[in-house]
Amino acid sequence: MQPGVVEGAVREWRPPYVLDPAGVLAPLRRGRGDPTWHSTDRSAVWRVGTTPNGAATTRLSRRDDGTVTMHAWGPGAAWALDGLPALLGAQDDPTGFVAHHPLVAEAARRMPGIRFCATGRVWDVLVPAVLEQKVTGVEARRSWRELCHRFGDPAPGPVPVRLRVPPTPAQIRAIPDWEWHRAGVDSARRRAILACAAVAHRLETACELGGDAGRELLRRVPGIGVWTAAEVAQRAWGDADAVSVGDFHIPALVGWALLGRPIDDAQMLRVLAPYAPQRARAVRYVELSGFRKPRFGPRFSPRDYRAM
Repeated sequence: MQPGVVEGAVREWRPPYVLDPAGVLAPLRRGRGDPTWHSTDRSAVWRVGTTPNGAATTRLSRRDDGTVTMHAWGPGAAWALDGLPALLGAQDDPTGFVAHHPLVAEAARRMPGIRFCATGRVWDVLVPAVLEQKVTGVEARRSWRELCHRFGDPAPGPVPVRLRVPPTPAQIRAIPDWEWHRAGVDSARRRAILACAAVAHRLETACELGGDAGRELLRRVPGIGVWTAAEVAQRAWGDADAVSVGDFHIPALVGWALLGRPIDDAQMLRVLAPYAPQRARAVRYVELSGFRKPRFGPRFSPRDYRAM
């Protein structure tokens, strides 16, 4: 397809593998109030994002025979339609994955339709990932909503609710300091996002590089560490080996689920070593297994940077 403004374009695609579209796309949703996402009782998913050609709104649904239909609106519609198979895991290859723990094996058996999505777009997943650095999910999602609603454009197309396009790098660079404070974003995360916005066009090549090389490119930006690069890699190019080292919850969850005790990042990497090069897939199965680790002591409380 040629790039350009396409109104109400449509593509149908029938995946040659078992697919759970809602489960594959779930990591792209940033909380229940995500301004770029709307789902209708799991029968259709609306998403809004940026593309090299401009904004695009997409609506994905699946027929009873497994065929997935994507409708797209906006100047980036053709680009979004071209990326439909990759978005639903066509570039992810779970072949060769061997479960070394019963819990992982059972989760893989119960959820054969789970794959790693690949949006093909770094920017849209990079900003919310930076917002999630060292804060609670409540704080990060609140900031994401504020930035999208107040600085992103209205979503193109006949969207059923008030959806917004994620702010572009140019829109991000234009946000005054006091507006960052109002959105609850501290100075460290603000500096990291602005540094990414300054080189956003170069960071998109990380999707082409993939793997370690793609993550290393992201980490050249001040404020982007191993955790953030892994979170982006899992979503932007479907990196099934990108482990989110430095996460507040994952090491303890993996430790309790697979060993029956809490562990740190170094120990987690040793436990996951047999799963390489699909370590993140093993973590995903642990997260989706329904296992809940014991709770001890007070939980990490949200902070409101707007009051500081």
